[in-house]
Amino acid sequence: MERKEVFSSRWMLLLSTLGMAVGAGNIWRFPRLAGQYGGAFLIPWTLFLILWSIPLIMVEFSMGKTTRKGPIGAFADFVGKKYTWMGAFVAFCTMGIMFYYSVVTGWALRYFVAAVQGTLISTEPAAFWNQFTQSSYQPLLYHFIALTIASLVIVQGVVNGIERANRILLPSLLILLIIGVVRALTLPNANLGLDYLFGFKSASLFNYRVWLEGLSQSAWSTGAGWGLVLTYAVYMREKEDTTLNAFIAGFGNNSASLLAGLAIIPSVFSLSPSPEDALNALQQGNQGLSFIAIPQLFSTLKGAVIFQSVFFLGLFFAALSSLIAMFELSTRVFMDFGLTRKRALMVTAGLTAILGAPSALSLKVFDNQDWVWGLGLIISGGFFTFAVLHYGVTRFRETFLAIPTNDIQVGRWFDYLMKFLIPVEVVVLLGWWFIQSVQWYPQDWWNPFIPFSLGTCLLQWGILIGTLLFMNAKLAKWIKGENGNI
Repeated sequence: MERKEVFSSRWMLLLSTLGMAVGAGNIWRFPRLAGQYGGAFLIPWTLFLILWSIPLIMVEFSMGKTTRKGPIGAFADFVGKKYTWMGAFVAFCTMGIMFYYSVVTGWALRYFVAAVQGTLISTEPAAFWNQFTQSSYQPLLYHFIALTIASLVIVQGVVNGIERANRILLPSLLILLIIGVVRALTLPNANLGLDYLFGFKSASLFNYRVWLEGLSQSAWSTGAGWGLVLTYAVYMREKEDTTLNAFIAGFGNNSASLLAGLAIIPSVFSLSPSPEDALNALQQGNQGLSFIAIPQLFSTLKGAVIFQSVFFLGLFFAALSSLIAMFELSTRVFMDFGLTRKRALMVTAGLTAILGAPSALSLKVFDNQDWVWGLGLIISGGFFTFAVLHYGVTRFRETFLAIPTNDIQVGRWFDYLMKFLIPVEVVVLLGWWFIQSVQWYPQDWWNPFIPFSLGTCLLQWGILIGTLLFMNAKLAKWIKGENGNI
């Protein structure tokens, strides 16, 4: 039995939780959506922080702190043995993201190196991107480097590894974002970007896509429903607050997104020939915005090498802090099955190296995995909601949230959200993305070999859920230690 570890202080827990939540999605996805819809997007995005993310973060903190196990063990203990497969789905869904997220982290590191070398100035950005991603070895090499760095952190444990890394990564990321904001706001015509980012057009609020995108961004950016907060909560101190921590984590994540938006959107509007060109740049998609449009625009600045280097170092730090959390989740799962931390980490690193390689070698595979497991997070959020409903919403609130040790006493609003609104959000959000997929491929929506088809989601989810249901009894026994594994 390994020595039980806990975070050294509340602030170290919060720092690590913020490091988990503040990832590449804050820097590349939020500016794209805010740039696409303007200031009206900020309203649903903020509302769903309260109506989706923070309640689910509270649930994860409570389950992790109570059970002291990763997602699989937590569901087995908290909901019941026959629902162990739900925790396993949460775990494997996030692990599926981890496999290709390591590739993204490697991309950011490669671009930081290229920015420092001045390569991004001397090479046309689209050509550099194509050359890099089509290389037979570079994306794979940087994928291995990224997972190696994450492994070196996790092997040190919670205090010496996760805490120490986030002491450096999160403050450094904050400083880099602030530098980016200051530089962006001092550019000529930066006010055009500010007007667009914060300009309110009431007509946009009647566009249902604005609300659905606001919900999806909040769900994916904060890490609510991923099982990552639950994993860090395993290492909470006994008297640690769960409610205030959830609010700080949620609003801290959104603050980082706003900083990223302030750094990127005014820059894009300032450096583009016209507002129409700026919007086109912002809407190029995650990879197109971060790895093609921004390097191209920043190359026109004086001191472009410095500004590009700051941007990609910030992107790398953001991605790495989230990757570390995913590695810890996977490592925690295997530790719950009885492995030591080092052996559990070896399994995690090996799986990431092998199963992430296809995404490193093929953008088509990368896009497919991002689509399948990104949508899978909605199901994971639904499973956490089910856990509370099964336990009893009022009982859950009175037992874990409305208690004297919490600085914020959660009221009955939590009950209404968990019973009614969040289940509706799960169905609507998942249904919307399904409809989108069918509209993209009206004739071939069923084809599992099309990256963004509905068929590919149903097939991969079906295989995973079917396997987990078949293995449910064994998983419950192994996680409980009934075979002597723990």
